[in-house]
Amino acid sequence: MAYVKMKIGEFIGQKTYQILLSCGYTMSQAQKLCDKGRLIDKNGVTLDKNSTVNGELFFIDYECKPVGLEPIFESDEFGVFDKPSGVLTHPNGRNCNYSLCDEIWSLWGKNASVAHRLDKETSGVIVVGKSIETTKKLKAMFESRCIFKSYLALVSGKVQESKFKRFIAANYMDFVDKFSFINDENWLVIDRAMDITRDYDDIKIRMQICDNGKRAITLFRPIEFDEKTNATLVECIPLTGRQHQLRLHLFYVKHKILGDPIYGLERLDIERILDGKMSKNERIQKSGANRLMLHSNRLKFNYNGTEFDISSKMKFGLSPFAQMD
Repeated sequence: MAYVKMKIGEFIGQKTYQILLSCGYTMSQAQKLCDKGRLIDKNGVTLDKNSTVNGELFFIDYECKPVGLEPIFESDEFGVFDKPSGVLTHPNGRNCNYSLCDEIWSLWGKNASVAHRLDKETSGVIVVGKSIETTKKLKAMFESRCIFKSYLALVSGKVQESKFKRFIAANYMDFVDKFSFINDENWLVIDRAMDITRDYDDIKIRMQICDNGKRAITLFRPIEFDEKTNATLVECIPLTGRQHQLRLHLFYVKHKILGDPIYGLERLDIERILDGKMSKNERIQKSGANRLMLHSNRLKFNYNGTEFDISSKMKFGLSPFAQMD
């Protein structure tokens, strides 16, 4: 997605918001555009809504440049994509050349939007509402835990099931609405509260386990162990939806997700990875992979009386770290 500068016109002594209102925008829309820094003068100076325009006024807009990524499922109201690792869900500034929105908006217009987030390096299924109303409804379903989510992750070491608590449904009846999506009780459980780190010397987005944090519960089970790489493919179900929940929980139980750029690394290395200054080979040496080995594998939910069960079509596994590029 490229950002392009479009000329609105030339004006003398008019406020920015007055010009936008005359162009058909509402006051709310005008405020939002100004807050996002989308109005500039001929010198490239960003204007707020009360700026007085004397001369040319330009609007910074998105120009979608889709690469042909197609939805793996589509209904009248929403679609589902298999997002590759390395693709942003939303554009993150004027230097962003491509995001999933290039595909979404080119297909369904700019009222279409993702209903939940996947980190840039997380691959797999993501739901998109085709309208503002549908997106709001889907977001509310995610927030109220009405949507079952299953992930695959490649973690370090061999998971010794005897060292973990078994999931007992009777102990988690406040999540009973999700039980119909869980085929059996053959799950291990991590039940540890978490919150954002309070250490001001730490990475600001890093989370921590803390007894007085927000409740966080993850079900997981090993699928396959590779002795050569000392890595285990696991399936994970987050009963709650905290930021970095799967990443922090698995790191806490000493089975960190391979390639994780935040958990298990020193601050300097974290910053180098996040800033794109660490080579692929060095990242593999330090974190175990050149991307976060986490994959959104399946979504299951009931929408307007119809049950949907949508699984990723991407390969993700152990040989030798599928979807690593």
